[in-house]
Amino acid sequence: MLDVLYQDDALVAVNKPAGLAVHRSKMVGNAEVFLIDQLRDQLGGSAHLAHRLDRATSGVLLIARSREVAAALGEQFMGRHVRKHYLAVVRGWPEPEAGLIDYALPGSRESGPRREARTHYQRLATIEVPIALGRYPQQRYALLLASPESGRFRQIRKHLAHIHHPVIGDCQHGRGDHNRLYKQHFGCHRMLLHAWQLQLAHPLDGRPLLIEAPLDRACQALLERFGWTWPAGFTAGDVATHTETAADAR
Repeated sequence: MLDVLYQDDALVAVNKPAGLAVHRSKMVGNAEVFLIDQLRDQLGGSAHLAHRLDRATSGVLLIARSREVAAALGEQFMGRHVRKHYLAVVRGWPEPEAGLIDYALPGSRESGPRREARTHYQRLATIEVPIALGRYPQQRYALLLASPESGRFRQIRKHLAHIHHPVIGDCQHGRGDHNRLYKQHFGCHRMLLHAWQLQLAHPLDGRPLLIEAPLDRACQALLERFGWTWPAGFTAGDVATHTETAADAR
């Protein structure tokens, strides 16, 4: 059964598990189980996707209970009125600690036209592990919070790979040697990207909603193993203020 984070007559938010395809498409390959079908069975009624998450990504996924609500939510996403905040574990320690990646991206087809795309990030924690790989006797990793302004195809994954700090477990845009290291030494077999928060206005009455998805056991266990703790009183607003200030100063 899917973990429901928020529910009313207009919309539902669930904590999507990593590895579960959201819906049928050419991009999900041989998937046989789809989140939207499971949710319709679980709710016993209609369900319409308001946005998408990659199959390998976990976290907050928003579903409308009617086509009218789906259209209203779609307008918020298209107008960039929804604030999205992701947690990611990446190779290396990005510099500066808070910044803006401004790099145009194509759609699902790499040969397609590129469109502007911007992602704010903040480095939350770092670690250096004594495991030899290649010519380095130790490996550096960081926990980031990434906040995309736009919603391009695989935007966060492509942007972090572009600055040479790919997401761990990303088979398409990451580093196979580091992905294998995490499987062999840390028992981690998933991509370490999690949609942590969505901030939006309710499509019917306009009241502000903040929906947050807890980490799954695999991610939580890794954070604990690395000694990474969530800052007390930390909110996504802190990141937005910090990263926008850093970007303006550049």
